[in-house]
Amino acid sequence: MNLTKLEDILKRQPKFRLKQINEAIFSQFIETWDEASSLPKDLRDLLKKECSLEIKTKIFKSADNSTIKAAITLADGEITETVLMRHGTRNTVCVSCQVGCALACDFCATGQLGFKRNLTADEICEQVLVFERLLKPENQKVSNIVFMGMGEPLLNFDEVAKAIKIINDQTKFSIGARHISVSTVGITEGIKKLADFPLQINLAISIHSPSDTLRSRLMPINQKYPLSEVLTAAGEYLKKTKRKLMIEYVMLKGINDSPAQAKELALILKKYLPHLYFVNLIAYNQTERFQGSLPKTIKEFKMTLEKAGVTVFQRYKFGSDIKGACGQLAGELRENK
Repeated sequence: MNLTKLEDILKRQPKFRLKQINEAIFSQFIETWDEASSLPKDLRDLLKKECSLEIKTKIFKSADNSTIKAAITLADGEITETVLMRHGTRNTVCVSCQVGCALACDFCATGQLGFKRNLTADEICEQVLVFERLLKPENQKVSNIVFMGMGEPLLNFDEVAKAIKIINDQTKFSIGARHISVSTVGITEGIKKLADFPLQINLAISIHSPSDTLRSRLMPINQKYPLSEVLTAAGEYLKKTKRKLMIEYVMLKGINDSPAQAKELALILKKYLPHLYFVNLIAYNQTERFQGSLPKTIKEFKMTLEKAGVTVFQRYKFGSDIKGACGQLAGELRENK
């Protein structure tokens, strides 16, 4: 899908065609131009030739059908992955913003791929469209978007910003800004840009350790953006936007999950942040290098934070059997394409 090319084609068409085409793509979720019966045949033929609606996708479903992963082959042959998480009436799409990732976080499969390239806004939006098409027969729609897939959103800020505006646009996906979340490891320049972003989206910052020593081992980017700088930028963001901030913390067995570390985390958060934040504890899915914390350990960690006055939630565990859970997206089809 190439929205820029589509707009160029429509410059030679009556203005009402844009409304018709937006409705066909983003409301009817057509998959071929032949389905756009409101368009004249010569325009449909031109669009089929110049601006295909095909998205080359392979779908993987979890055993309980609550999680669906899509591997999308892009025009240059690169592969990106995106995940739909279904919980009650909520349909959340976790989108990727890069092919691979340059940050090499120790516990993240994407980080082990290395960085290939940034995704364009259109390639980001394609991921949402895949699941809108998939949900259409059930008369359901995507309700929430989280930029928590492959890549670091704030290292592809311009294209991510364009994609967010398309996702929010009432003539396109029409998903409310409060239902869109961007997750970062703490790129401070990007956090400052988001503080001035015109839409009231949500921000999540991955901490994963209360100390610089451990965080640098788990997340090498901490050497450039240490905790003090990240949390200072986060505090300024909160003061400016007055929007609640999510602190993400992946629970790794025997690494960052002790009660002492929970107390240390509470202290450092209170030092830098006003009360507009909460901690989201993420149950990690076992890999060759790490094991996830035991449920009783997570419960104790959570209780320790709460006793210290920190609001805490625990993220639902989605998609481990299809490698669609947190940190598992790795574009594995790349080797077999």
